[in-house]
Amino acid sequence: MNIGKVLIILGSSMLIIGVSISYAPWLINWFGKLPGDINIKNESSSVFIPITSMIVISFVLSVVLNLFFRK
Repeated sequence: MNIGKVLIILGSSMLIIGVSISYAPWLINWFGKLPGDINIKNESSSVFIPITSMIVISFVLSVVLNLFFRK
């Protein structure tokens, strides 16, 4: 794959993510609130581990990339 195409795809995806965060925050409001996401809060610290959310994102990205880059 040509480096120019990779840069165009990365730039376009960053633009889409930026616009969705700015104008439609409800699209990513689910992140970190799924069952299986770990959120531990203490008096002095907090730990957040989005296990289920990352599995969902990985699955969606795998499907989308396989649709575009399958030969």
